[in-house]
Amino acid sequence: MTEQNIQNQIDDINRKLDIILEEVFAQKQNRESMNDLMDDLSIVGKDVFKNTVVELDKAGVELDGDALKGTVIKIIRNIGTINEALDALESFNDFIKDASPIARQVGLDTIQKMNELDQKGYIEFFRELTKIMDNIVTHFSADDVRDLADNIVIILETVKGMTQPDVLKAMNNGVEVFKHLNTKDIPEYSLWKAMKEMRSPEMKKGLGFMITFLKNLSKQDV
Repeated sequence: MTEQNIQNQIDDINRKLDIILEEVFAQKQNRESMNDLMDDLSIVGKDVFKNTVVELDKAGVELDGDALKGTVIKIIRNIGTINEALDALESFNDFIKDASPIARQVGLDTIQKMNELDQKGYIEFFRELTKIMDNIVTHFSADDVRDLADNIVIILETVKGMTQPDVLKAMNNGVEVFKHLNTKDIPEYSLWKAMKEMRSPEMKKGLGFMITFLKNLSKQDV
């Protein structure tokens, strides 16, 4: 081994030692900085604790040391749960940030739709419907509603029967006849004139209808 090789190895060892010394020095500085920080925090913590005790004493609040110690222990013991809760809170906050534009757009769409309904008269229509409900509640008692519930099937069956095309047509014909009938100028009929009218095809058909209707109605009652 030549002298040059030996010198190279010594230089390499010196470089490595310098690196190690620099690392040791850096760790020492970090440790000293950490110690200084802990000392500062300790001083601040003592001042905060002292001021807190003074404020609590002024407020007449007694600080139970054992209870405080138990609370701190519980917090440390459940630090994982607290972290999970904080993570969930952060996730919820992110969700709120993502959902806010959607909720804002939904709100704008809702306002626009309500404005359209108002322009078409739907809002006023439903407002008047509430007046109908008020009148119903005012004029009908709870017993009336109970009777309605007991007879709702019969009522619906009656309405169903009335909405049949032939029934509606007959009812409409009756309404049309009544609309065109001059009720203020009804002619008077004597018994003899009425008997003569009974011989007309229209009256015979009408009487046939009435008799048939009454006969079938009597059968329904039986």
